[in-house]
Amino acid sequence: MPSSKSFHRTDRVSAQLRRELGTLVHEAVREHNLPSVSVSDVEVSRDLAHAKVFVTALQAERSKEAVKALKELSRELRYQLGRAMKLRHVPELHFHYDDSVDRGERIGILLRDLPPLEAGQADGEASDADGDAKPE
Repeated sequence: MPSSKSFHRTDRVSAQLRRELGTLVHEAVREHNLPSVSVSDVEVSRDLAHAKVFVTALQAERSKEAVKALKELSRELRYQLGRAMKLRHVPELHFHYDDSVDRGERIGILLRDLPPLEAGQADGEASDADGDAKPE
């Protein structure tokens, strides 16, 4: 009997992988002297054979270096995952840089740099369309 709220196995596996990989990646960063990165999300394929691991970097300019190093360490990380999780088959790991934080920062900067609206400016534009604006 399906529940009204579906929570698929892939969602549960993704959440568990995100937690475990967060710890493993943190240890790998310290152990291998990598640029500081953290796991932001994990998407698992329906057959649980592949996992896209999205990472964010503290220093965006070193993100490519960090992702390259993680790709090289993916076999070791997959092995460690197999020991930490109770899965019959551990998904193959595919690391990708998550640039959503960078894009959010850029949008924030653009919004901060916008000139402030005057109090009457927003209201004045609406009343001009109606023809009710009072000349000054």
